[in-house]
Amino acid sequence: MRILLVEDDPQLGDGLTVGLRQAQFAVDWVKDGAAADQALQTETFDIVVLDLGLPKLSGMELLERLRRRGQSLPVLILTARDSTADKIAGLDTGADDYLVKPIDLDELAARIRALCRRAAGRAEPVLRTGTVTLDPASRRVTVADFPVELSAREFAVLHTLLENAGRVMSRAQLESSIYGWRDEPDSNALEVHIHHLRKKLGADLIKTLRGVGYMIPK
Repeated sequence: MRILLVEDDPQLGDGLTVGLRQAQFAVDWVKDGAAADQALQTETFDIVVLDLGLPKLSGMELLERLRRRGQSLPVLILTARDSTADKIAGLDTGADDYLVKPIDLDELAARIRALCRRAAGRAEPVLRTGTVTLDPASRRVTVADFPVELSAREFAVLHTLLENAGRVMSRAQLESSIYGWRDEPDSNALEVHIHHLRKKLGADLIKTLRGVGYMIPK
């Protein structure tokens, strides 16, 4: 799951980036609204965590532009502005959630998961296919109720494929969902992760469509 974090405070931005990456999210951090606007027009993200008091382009202006372009990805406002009027304005402009600083990282992660789950049209938090289950909150994967240990990248690939079960995911789409700007994966890294997942979870779980991508059937 890939997050665009838009926060101009260096200390807070660094802390949020480290904390969310420890929670196994892919995080790209920008420090002003103009840079965020550019990123949202050229890159693919699952959710935006947005401050309001930004240089160059305010968070509210960025949100208005995002929604005018018809981009429907979830937006979670994270700000020090705590008045009811600010909350109403943010939500009515198109935000999906509104949190006031300071925040608890565990709560932030839970809200991010909930927003992305709703955006994907899912009610149940646990992802399932056949005997395989994945719990994003506990980061637990089981096969026929037996726990299976996955690396962070393997978990991210499986999570993305399960969230898009029945859809073919291209190499670019998968890499975009699990790697941020700072990551430089090896050219065959994705294939290695897929190979390991098949060994651990079953050879038939992930289908390869040559020249197109990968999928987990519904």
